[in-house]
Parts: sequence; structure tokens; C-alpha cells
Amino acid sequence: MDSFNIFINLLLTIVLCFFNLLDGADIVYLYTYCPKATISPVNSIYDKNINSLVSSLSSNSTQKNGFYNATAGQDPSTKVYGLYLCRGDVAQDVCQDCVATASKEIIRRCPRNNESIIYYDECMLRYSNESFFSQVQYRPWLRMWNTQNVSEVERFMKLLEKTMNDTAARAANDRSGSGKMFSTGEVNFTSFQSLYTLVQCTWDLSAQACNSCLHEAIARLPRCCDGKQGGRTIFPSCNVRYELYRFYRVEATAPAPSPVPVLLPPAPKPRGKSRISTGTIIAVVAPIVVSVLLFAIGCCFLVRKSRKKFSPTQEDRNGDEISTVESLQFDFGVIEAATNKFSQENKLGEGGFGVVYKGILPSGQEIAVKRLSLYSGQGLEEFKNEVVVVAKLQHRNLVRLLGFCVEGEEKMLIYEFVPNKSLDYFLFDPEKQGLLDWSRRYKILGGIARGILYLHEDSRLRIIHRDLKTSNILLDAEMNSKISDFGMARILGVDQTQDNTNRIVGTYGYLSPEYAIHGRYSLKSDIYSFGVIVLEIISGKKISSFDQSDDAEDLLSCAWKHWSEGTALQFLDKNLIDSYSKNEVMRCIQLGLLCVQENPAERPTMGTIVLMLDSYSVTLPMPQKPAFFLHSETNQWKELGSHQTTSKSMPYSVDEASITEVQPR
Repeated sequence: MDSFNIFINLLLTIVLCFFNLLDGADIVYLYTYCPKATISPVNSIYDKNINSLVSSLSSNSTQKNGFYNATAGQDPSTKVYGLYLCRGDVAQDVCQDCVATASKEIIRRCPRNNESIIYYDECMLRYSNESFFSQVQYRPWLRMWNTQNVSEVERFMKLLEKTMNDTAARAANDRSGSGKMFSTGEVNFTSFQSLYTLVQCTWDLSAQACNSCLHEAIARLPRCCDGKQGGRTIFPSCNVRYELYRFYRVEATAPAPSPVPVLLPPAPKPRGKSRISTGTIIAVVAPIVVSVLLFAIGCCFLVRKSRKKFSPTQEDRNGDEISTVESLQFDFGVIEAATNKFSQENKLGEGGFGVVYKGILPSGQEIAVKRLSLYSGQGLEEFKNEVVVVAKLQHRNLVRLLGFCVEGEEKMLIYEFVPNKSLDYFLFDPEKQGLLDWSRRYKILGGIARGILYLHEDSRLRIIHRDLKTSNILLDAEMNSKISDFGMARILGVDQTQDNTNRIVGTYGYLSPEYAIHGRYSLKSDIYSFGVIVLEIISGKKISSFDQSDDAEDLLSCAWKHWSEGTALQFLDKNLIDSYSKNEVMRCIQLGLLCVQENPAERPTMGTIVLMLDSYSVTLPMPQKPAFFLHSETNQWKELGSHQTTSKSMPYSVDEASITEVQPR
């Protein structure tokens, strides 16, 4: 039996080696945050301190608890603070490899930035010119989710919340054990599925601070991951994750191979019969060994594949793009039945890029189906790329894309149904304007601002909408605003703030001058469009309504004239006379004028705008004269199509629907 025991121990050793191999898998890159607005000079003292700090972090990556913080420099004006945090379950050698990789990449990706963070699946490394030790920080934050859905969503989300909170409580009080402020959890969801959770804080936080950070991270999971099989929230100070597969490593120590029996009771002494031959034992056990090895390899492959679903980079998505796209695809027959064969009665609107229909799925869910024109000019691969990108945008103030449908030359986008049409339907109709009192308009403004803030800063993609206007702001049953139509959106790199194009798309009047004339678009282009919407909401007049003669005054000039002459309230929609708040109206007019200033650098960021809307304690700067008003060659209002420039325009469409291109980063 010695040979049999040797084989059994060898089998265990091989299997554990495979799981150790999984533990040493390639470091998985997630995200880098490095705002270019804060860059130190080349070879400055601060620049040298950054290099010194990062080198110190890398050389101290052998810390047993997977955490280390340090500073470099003595002068407070050039001092730099930094730390790394390895995931609590990774092996020490994996932690070292991850920190070493992060140290090189953060210098390469974020040269001389005043603050930078780089995230990997296995570790995080960050530095700043301001001390952040022992402080809970929620920004910048990153959300990721598995595209697969769960059954019994309500029960699953309740189980997730309870399990996450239990796991967080253990991690926050993890001082006497591993010392990593790290914990995992496992609980049965169905007879065949288990829910796995993981939470972790940086080691410098107090138990109370860690608990607060984790609960905030858990509270944000439903925003991105409601009903999803997996998701995570990543803050600089803590992170949480869940899956329906074991994505973290289970610590195990492989037993040393030994001829001593360790798994079976002592064999009975033979009674005149010979023992089973070694050859027979090998013949029986060898196929078992091979089967287990194949199973282990399969597990490695599946876990590696599941990991890649979360990577926000295009290069990391190439391996499983098809499965991700196909999971969002609707059957043509289902959509055809839902819209009653695209009947005229179900038609909601029509634009230059197709027709929108209302539909009802077999489950009873109402949907909006955008049936793209055969001449939309978008190829199948570009269309699928757009779907994948837009489907990942999930925020209460964005219209949610549910999926797509492709049948031959037919291409359709499936959205959630928003019952109250668009903002312009109410705002510019004399009979419906009265339904929007000041409190509703102010609420709508706040929703638009928060939706744009998500696109610009809070989503894991930095997105410029490029076609913000009142017809692209939809209103739900409770008159909450939802931004729609991302067909003209552009995605910037994490550290990118602007780009150029020779194809101008959008609608005159809402286009910033630097974009309309020079093709330069940036986050500040959306700010300009938002400013126009603000002034339209206040006045109840279209940006185009003043364009009646060559010497007519435009909306922006009218707002500026009243503001500079001290008669700003005369700019207010007369339907609001009995419902407005003077302070709020004055601040909103001032805010709108700040957004439409000619110099993009003078326009506020969307984060500042949200703060201005939410807090009266913030003092607003005085605006400069707005940019000149843009007219088309024929002095008629035009909308630019997806393949047209400012020299060639097409007539203003009915609902200005537009699906053109989205370029994944």
C-alpha cells in the first residue's frame, strides 16, 4: 500500500500546485487615476520625491500584512505621501510582484502628477502631495459589475446586503487576527449557487472609519449592480466585491509528499493472499489523477475568464467581448411582438437616425425600441461596441440601455421606457409650461447636473455626451430627469480632458464655439450645453426662438443684458411668477451664464456646479460676457448629422434622435 499512499499524496500535491499556480496568475490591471491638471515640473524636488517614495514602497513590499505607507521629503511644500495595499488573500510573492508592477506603471502612466492612484486586482498604490493617512476618502471611486443577471433579484439583493454587512463587521474589527482589516464571506443562495463576498480597508484607518467606509461602499452597490451576479465598489480607503463564484484565494498548505499513510486507516494484515500489485494501483489511480488535473486547469481558465469581465480597458476585454455583447442581445421575434410588429400606434417619435417605438415584453416590462435607419452609417462591430459601452452606464439620471437586437440589416437599441416624454415637450408648449413650476424645474436641473457629473467623473469611463439639449432630457413618471441619446458620445482616457475632430455633430445653439468652429471638444463642451439648458428652463424659451431676423437678440445675449442691467428677474418665464424662489432663480441665471462663457477654462466643472446647486453657502464668481451666438449660413436653425460638418447641415429633425458613434477607450 506504500505505493498507493505515495500516489494519493502526489495527487494532492499536484492539485494544490495548480491552485498555487492560479494564485500566481498574471497581475490584472483595473484603472488609473491621474488628473493632468496637477503636474509638477520635470526634475523638480517634488518630482524627485515622487520617485523616491515609489521606490521605497516597492522595496518594502514584503510586509506581512500587505500594507505599507511612507513619505518622502522634508519641506511641506514638496513633501509626498504614499501607500500600497495588497488584497488580503494574495500570497506574499504575488503582493511583491503587484507592488513592483504598480510602482513602475504609476510613474509611466502619471508622470509628475500631484496625486495618482493605480488599481490592480491584487493591489492598489497611491501617492499625493497632501497627507491622506488615517482619513477616509471616497473619491475618486470605481464601480464594476458582472454583466450576467441573477434570478430572484429581490431575495438576492437582501441576502447580499446582509452578507456584506456581516463581512464588513468582521473586517472593521480585524485587529487581533490577520491585522489586514480584511474579511471574506460565503453563504448559500440556491441549492447550486453560493454568494462570495470580500471587503477590505487600508490598515491606517480606525475600526470606526473602516466600518463607515465599507458601509458607504456597500450602499453604492445597488446603483451599478442591482440584480447582477457580481459587482464591486472601490474607494481609495476601502473596497468591497461579491460574486457567485469563489474569486478570492483560499489559503492552504500542501502536505509534504511522504510514504507514510495519511488518508487511509492501516491496511489489514493479509491472510494468505498477496497484496494488490503496484501496477494495478497505478492503472486505477492514473486516470483519476489526469481527470483531476484537467478539472483544475478548467477551473483556472474559468476564473481567469471571469476576472476579465471586470477590466475596463479595451485590450483586456478582447478575449470575452463576444460573450459580453451576446448577453445583451434580444431576439428579433420578441421585439417584433412587443411592438405589435412596429405598428404606427406604438410609434413614439422619429428622428434622422430612425424611429422609436413603445413595446411591452412578455414579462410585462415596458420598453422603448429605437429602430435605426439602414442609412445610419454604423457598422455591426461599431454598433456592438456602442451597446457594450452604453449598457455599462447606470445612474438614476441616465436612461438605461437594456440591450440590442440585430436581424440582417436591422439594428435596434432597447431602452427602458420613460413615460413623460422629453423636457422640451413640456417646457416650450404654452399649454404645458404651467405644469412645470419652479420646484419641478429646479429638481430637473439638479438631476441633469448629477447625470452629467456621473458621465464626467463618477463612471469608470470619462464620457463627453456632445449632444445635450432639452429634447434629450426625458422625464419619468415622477418628473425626474434622465439624460438620453449617447450616440454622439465620446469616451476619453482616464487622464484625458479634451480631443479634436473634423466631424462636428450636434445641434446649433447648444454647441460650444470652440467645438463648432475648431472641432475641439472637452468636458467643458458639455458644460456649455448645460448652461444653455439652464437658461432655457428659467426663461421657458428655446435657444432658437430669438432667431427671427438678422438683428434679433439671442437667448444668451438676452440673459446677459438682463443680468448686467440688474433686471435678471425679467428674464424669468412668466408662468413662474407665483412659484419661484428669488435666490434660487438669481443663482441659476448666474450659473447658466458662468457655463456659457467663451473661454472654456472659465466655465465651472460639473462637480462644482452640483455643489453650487446643493449649497447656498458656495459663493458664485461673476460671469464674463457669454460666447457669441452661433447661426447657420442660412440663418435657420440646423442640426448636424453624424457624417456632416458645419459646412453641410441637415434640417432640424422631429425629435432629434441621433445614433452615431461611441469609441471605447
